[in-house]
Amino acid sequence: MSTKADLKHEKDFPIVCVGGSAGGLDAYTRLLKNLPPDMGVAIVIVNHLREVATLLHEILPQHTLMPVTLITEKLDIRPNEVFIIPEKRDLHILNEEFRLKPISKPWGWPDVITVFMRSLTRNWDGKLIAVIVSGYDGDGADALKGIKKAGGITIAQKPETANHPDMPETAIASGYVDFILSPEEIAVEIVRIAAHVNAGH
Repeated sequence: MSTKADLKHEKDFPIVCVGGSAGGLDAYTRLLKNLPPDMGVAIVIVNHLREVATLLHEILPQHTLMPVTLITEKLDIRPNEVFIIPEKRDLHILNEEFRLKPISKPWGWPDVITVFMRSLTRNWDGKLIAVIVSGYDGDGADALKGIKKAGGITIAQKPETANHPDMPETAIASGYVDFILSPEEIAVEIVRIAAHVNAGH
């Protein structure tokens, strides 16, 4: 029988938040193709989509052996799984579950990546890895300082490997990015961090 301490330990796995928008699909597929399915982390893809229904949960299973799940309210967060934010929603985490709210910034560029990363820094005890990939505007950059303050690792896609470099360039300009890497190199770094965290347990 699991004790409360055991359950706490079970929820102490790393979360990798991958934020992107335009050109993000290329980065997500290149990243997932190079991640093993059993490294003990949860991958959360936070993609900018205001009105168009996301198809990532249908496309990405072709590129990973991990289950790919479209997030629903109060879905339990689990390791060795890829989770996709639905359109027109802000994403939060509370009590080891995903929580969805109506998008809080209905006009202009969405800030769904920043919203989720800030929720992670407040409500997740495990290691945090924040990854900013291809996209317009600069969503996510404002949350990177908080990720680092919480002991997390921050990574931006190398701009010359991104279809739309605005988002990673804005992240890099914040001064709070630990690594600037191609999607394939990001995968290697995530594997390294996951192995280090697991060895620490």
